[in-house]
Amino acid sequence: MIELDGHSLTLEHAEKIVFAHEKIQLSPAALERVEASQRVVQKIVDSGQRAYGINTGFGKLSTQVVPREKLEKLQENLIRSHSAGVGEPLPKEVARAALLFRVNALAQGRSGVRPLLLSYLVRWLNEAVYPIIPSKGSVGSSGDLAPLAHLALLLLGEGEAIHKNEHLHGSELLRKLNLEPLKLGPKEGLALINGTQITLGLGFVGLVRSLKLLDTAQAVAALSLEAARANTAAFDERLHRARPHAGQIAVATKIREWLQGSRLVNGATDVQDPYSLRCIPQVLGASADALQFVKEKIEIEMNSATDNPLIFAETGDVLSGGNFHGQILALVMELLGIAVAEVGNIAERRIALLLEAPGLPQFLIQDSGLNSGLMVPQYTAAALVVENKVLAHPSAVDSIPTSGGKEDHNSMAATSAHKALKIIENVEYIIAIELMTACQALDFRDVLKMAPYTRRLHARCREKIPHLHEDRILQQDIEMALQLVQGGKLIDGV
Repeated sequence: MIELDGHSLTLEHAEKIVFAHEKIQLSPAALERVEASQRVVQKIVDSGQRAYGINTGFGKLSTQVVPREKLEKLQENLIRSHSAGVGEPLPKEVARAALLFRVNALAQGRSGVRPLLLSYLVRWLNEAVYPIIPSKGSVGSSGDLAPLAHLALLLLGEGEAIHKNEHLHGSELLRKLNLEPLKLGPKEGLALINGTQITLGLGFVGLVRSLKLLDTAQAVAALSLEAARANTAAFDERLHRARPHAGQIAVATKIREWLQGSRLVNGATDVQDPYSLRCIPQVLGASADALQFVKEKIEIEMNSATDNPLIFAETGDVLSGGNFHGQILALVMELLGIAVAEVGNIAERRIALLLEAPGLPQFLIQDSGLNSGLMVPQYTAAALVVENKVLAHPSAVDSIPTSGGKEDHNSMAATSAHKALKIIENVEYIIAIELMTACQALDFRDVLKMAPYTRRLHARCREKIPHLHEDRILQQDIEMALQLVQGGKLIDGV
């Protein structure tokens, strides 16, 4: 059981909750803060004081005052009118992450919701409810309004969800969980949709996959270094201490560990290898440093209050601001995408290099000409690299005004996050193709001369993918290699 207090959620805890279904509960201090903020909202309602989103319209309609007897309808109308998302549903793990981050943000006690509302959301997390959320519709400011509204619909007994592999209407879900549709209190609808949690969920899932992918990419690069009989001087600790970027040093150290005991390396005639071999620490190390920066910003955002206005129960103040604006996430998602794209770019060059490496059959197949071998998987990798270059073009520098011009600068952060996730998927395939290529090349070397660690990687690959003796359909091989790459399965326990 992991306790949420709105301030101390870590990436590791979030992984356990989202992927391993660790159960959660709210801390007593968080519940006290939530109750205190809700009392401030109720006091505003009772006094008739005008406050945005509590008794006014939204966006450009903020000048419209709503009478007290229509405040419940105001919040319900907000959820229904903003449920305007389109496209395929978000991946289940992204929807679950968004739900978790919405709970943790509300637990700060800055949103004015009731503990009852939070109890519904906590129940959904603990019962493995996955809201069905259309993937498109957020402009990354005023919060991820449209997609979050689809999540909030479930509280009203509307919308859709997956529970125990059943696709359920919101009313069916509540009935199965013995819950009544919730009548939203003042500000509760706004608090549910005015936040960055969809973009954050996409970014979180992308970061988790990227960190595992980067570790796997280093291991596969070590296989390619052995297959190419590369020079290990480029990984000497002294060289990297002379340019002490943390990521570069860490990658060089890891490559040395993977190659320890190898009798295949240092067999090439040229003292300087191509950059795709020689500069692995500099390129992957830069990506490692970028991912650490992304992790820092994502963990801050996990523990932030990002709706508007915010309630400060200590003083009774209600402050309108812009914490919903997704600019920081837009920028870090662009960085995430670029950093991972470069992992794929340099890997594709190693694939091409191995297909023509000295001492190996052309395209890594006997009877080349009759057989094409691994010629065309490199085409696929090249196509993915080019697609990533298009996806790496930043959406974060674009902005289209919304709400009649009242919201005149939007971050487009959700688009940045979607792009990053697609780049990550493409690079997982590229590394899978490099794994196939390196292992096929190593079959033509003396496998017994491989380093102990890399020999285990080669054996793990060969358990799933047999040596290519003659041409066969390679799509299945690529998919099997992808299974080893995704989630770091290739290197688990090696």
